[in-house]
Amino acid sequence: MEFEIYAYFVFFFAAFFGGFIDAIVGGGGLITLPALMAMGVPPHVALATNKLQGSFGTLTATINFAKKGMINFNEILIGIVFTFIGTCIGTYLILLLNADFLRLIIPFLLIFIFIYTLFLPKVGESDRHSRLKPKIFYSLFGLILGFYDGFFGPGAGSFWTFSMVALIGLNMKKAVAHTKALNLTSNAVSLAVFVLGGEILWFVGFLMAFGQILGAFAGSNLVVKKEVKFIRTMFLCVVFATIVKLIWDFF
Repeated sequence: MEFEIYAYFVFFFAAFFGGFIDAIVGGGGLITLPALMAMGVPPHVALATNKLQGSFGTLTATINFAKKGMINFNEILIGIVFTFIGTCIGTYLILLLNADFLRLIIPFLLIFIFIYTLFLPKVGESDRHSRLKPKIFYSLFGLILGFYDGFFGPGAGSFWTFSMVALIGLNMKKAVAHTKALNLTSNAVSLAVFVLGGEILWFVGFLMAFGQILGAFAGSNLVVKKEVKFIRTMFLCVVFATIVKLIWDFF
């Protein structure tokens, strides 16, 4: 596909801001995917190209968080394994099944997360007692959320962050960092499927990947420096925006 010159600026800056937001609380796809489709990219090609550029942003944020000592890979290794398995299953099934029923259910789950986080202002400010053993949590939710991200996707990062805060007692900073590593796993699997399908705009994808890298680096550094209250506010904004978009798309 060929585009006007201004479209390439739109792609780059959308990727930068998408990577910035995604590194902080997830949901960068709410910026990048509409930008691709607004420039006339067909939906299936937009999804594939979005996964390519988004993978670079997730990788950048993961590396930066790891360098800052915010990711315990020994703790989440089992989660990475089960996320990989879940994403493989979900990505395969999306080729066979219709995801419309998820479009109906997911907004209600996100509304619950939004209300829970909004009315419990202390949630995620510090580490708390774990309600599940980490190995059980990462095994179970790796399968569930890996499957979800491969099958449908929107809000997967929000689900990961919320689940870690609510069920294994992580503070929101650490939960966001761990979420990036797990998202990277599901992104890599989905990207591999799209590459095999040959539906990617490579030049646009790599241009946006450069914007993603810059945005993700800036966003992940902000997570390290800012207080949890700021991250929590951003989290609520992204969850709310995801709810609105999913309901809009459904109707």
